[in-house]
Amino acid sequence: MANWLNSAFFNFDKSAFILMNNLQKVAGKFFSPFCEVVSFFGDGGICLIILSIILILIKKTRKIGISMLLAIGVGALFTNVILKNVVARNRPFIESSLYNAFWIEAGASSVSEFSFPSGHTTVVMTSMTALFLSTNKKKSWLAYLFVLLTGFARVYLIVHYLTDVLAGLLVGGASGVIGYYLSVALNNYFEKNADKKACQFILNADILNLIKKKKD
Repeated sequence: MANWLNSAFFNFDKSAFILMNNLQKVAGKFFSPFCEVVSFFGDGGICLIILSIILILIKKTRKIGISMLLAIGVGALFTNVILKNVVARNRPFIESSLYNAFWIEAGASSVSEFSFPSGHTTVVMTSMTALFLSTNKKKSWLAYLFVLLTGFARVYLIVHYLTDVLAGLLVGGASGVIGYYLSVALNNYFEKNADKKACQFILNADILNLIKKKKD
């Protein structure tokens, strides 16, 4: 599978890397620190998981948090457990001396695991899709700007092929939708069983109220 991807999309991916390398030269590595910061927020999904948990602890945003957390879990299953190991595509800077030179010029960011699909892009797309579906869509579509920045950063740093990023968008989008509908089903269960203490607690507990009580 990895060999097929490398050959079938060789010119497509190479053109993207050359474009990014030219941008590196024109900008004088101006974008490298920015791309590192953007990548940090998608690294292992840790920041997004923490954000999801915080949202879950607040009653007003609990549905959003549950949707995001479930979506991240689904995305991780598809990407890190299944696809990365099945496809087993090496990082671009390992496959090509040309890409290795580009990677060094971009800052030689350290990475682990296989390349396809982009885990950073997947987790950000997954969580932002769940966020989009769970909130006011007139405003929440702006969350997808973070997705685009993440995808750009991963290709700019030469740690992912553009095809890795595009696959991450597809997997992440699908996982986000699945996570959202799982959260809807879960919330319906809690509401139907609202007479049970455990469900009452999940529906009504609010860390903000606990903090206010402690202050009072």
